[in-house]
Amino acid sequence: MTDAREDAIDRVSSDAPGQEVHAVPLLEPSEGIPPVIADADALDAVVRRFARGHGPVAIDAERASGYRYGQRAYLVQLRREGAGSTLIDPVACPDLSALGSVLADTEWVLHAANQDLPCLAELGMRPTRLFDTELAGRLAGFPRVGLGPMVENVLGLSLEKGHSAVDWSTRPLPEPWLRYAALDVEVLVELRDALEQELSEQGKLEWGQQEFAAIVAAPPPAPRVDPWRRTSGVHKIRRRRQLAAVRELWQVRDRLARERDVSPGRVLSDAAIVAAALAMPPNVPALQAVPGFGPRVHRRALEQWIAAIDVARALPEAQLPPATAAHDGPPPPRAWADKDPLAAARLSGARAAVTSLAEHLHLPQENLVTPELVRRLAWAPPHRVTADSVADALALLGARPWQVAQVSPVIATAFATAKVSPNGDSPSGSARE
Repeated sequence: MTDAREDAIDRVSSDAPGQEVHAVPLLEPSEGIPPVIADADALDAVVRRFARGHGPVAIDAERASGYRYGQRAYLVQLRREGAGSTLIDPVACPDLSALGSVLADTEWVLHAANQDLPCLAELGMRPTRLFDTELAGRLAGFPRVGLGPMVENVLGLSLEKGHSAVDWSTRPLPEPWLRYAALDVEVLVELRDALEQELSEQGKLEWGQQEFAAIVAAPPPAPRVDPWRRTSGVHKIRRRRQLAAVRELWQVRDRLARERDVSPGRVLSDAAIVAAALAMPPNVPALQAVPGFGPRVHRRALEQWIAAIDVARALPEAQLPPATAAHDGPPPPRAWADKDPLAAARLSGARAAVTSLAEHLHLPQENLVTPELVRRLAWAPPHRVTADSVADALALLGARPWQVAQVSPVIATAFATAKVSPNGDSPSGSARE
């Protein structure tokens, strides 16, 4: 660690909570910008070097979100004591399983691990232990948990974050981008150590360890059902045939984006899809009048979009998509007051109790217990509500032991005291939210 970094960390550790921190800019990696590894021999040397290293390994990955189709990695950064830092081009070196193997028993340190783990797994890298500095920051009660703010608030160092949203599929990668990427792992282990101490002092270290273990043990996410329903603005659609048009346009766009390896939004915007579905234009000239399909759109592309709309227009009624997505949980909370006023009262009371407890514990409510678990439990509570029965139900729904221990007593109390007003409505501020 450089003297400037040691001085900054010592100064921040002695500052009183809430006192203004004057951050020291972190401008250059301590050993300079490492060369980009782009061939098998260089990768073998990195594997041997990191096998000889010791302690946790800091890992980050850069994707080309908004530019390319999918979420593959276009740069992988690692740093470990005794091994230094490395930058790897996963386009040139798509198999990093050998590196993953030598790091199999090592704790990985990532920031917002769930963002990077899927693309690292595609390269053959999967952790058995990890420490997520973003999640640790949430549990510790930091109001801003991006990597830049966390490094500044905890270590007293400022990172330049201007290249976070660039097109990382660019080749060759510009030197300022490589400097930015190397700095992202430069102090990640130091941040981990400081946050571990903070969690320990707050009595929350076991909470973090349970959360980190859950991330490692989680199976790959299941494919989304009806991903087209996530089109921004689809809530404006009221008719099922218009929903079918959204679906057909989305599917054509997705196919074209995959074939071209570009972000779907660069093929056609969500706003254009929704506008076309609302208008249901009968032909190309009418489509050209719809926002997003003006004179700059090629005639052949316009014919593809009209063909998709025509498919939706010709579908039999029985093949139109349902107005709402299928789900296996309770109905939307806004309908609870009419369907089950007592369930609405339970949800209102539980929400208030969880919010109050989260504020007391200085952590975000969604990290204390997910809103989905509270909804499911409020809709279908145990037959006999006690702290133990609520705890058992939460555990079955997937809550971690620390979450169960914290929230089951307050939820049980909220359920036991829930009442419906004489006119049949749930209390104010209820599940209509």
